[in-house]
Amino acid sequence: MPPSDDDSGRKSDKPVEAELSERMDRLVRALEEKNPKPDEPGPDASSSGAHGYVQAMKLSTEFVAGILVGAAIGWVIDSGFGTGPWGLIVFLLLGFLAGVLNVLRSAGLVAEPFDKSRDG
Repeated sequence: MPPSDDDSGRKSDKPVEAELSERMDRLVRALEEKNPKPDEPGPDASSSGAHGYVQAMKLSTEFVAGILVGAAIGWVIDSGFGTGPWGLIVFLLLGFLAGVLNVLRSAGLVAEPFDKSRDG
């Protein structure tokens, strides 16, 4: 809608299309300066899907391994000492907790344990 004159003879304060277009172009240029787009996708762009799949397999394997090792230790203790299902239950839960801790460490959400023998 073109600017119209009001009763006082002045043009209204609404910006015209050209001004809006110019402001939009300046904004786009300013954003491109702050966040430039890469010209060529690097070699990592095509392998990012494969990297995510590998990371998921690694995390799931560490989780399942912790549970299986805990269950195996519990079964061995139960069969050796005749303690019924209690060794299996306790070590299955400990294996679950160890699996969760391994996943968190691999994902970088929990720090690795400190080794005093390596430090000095």
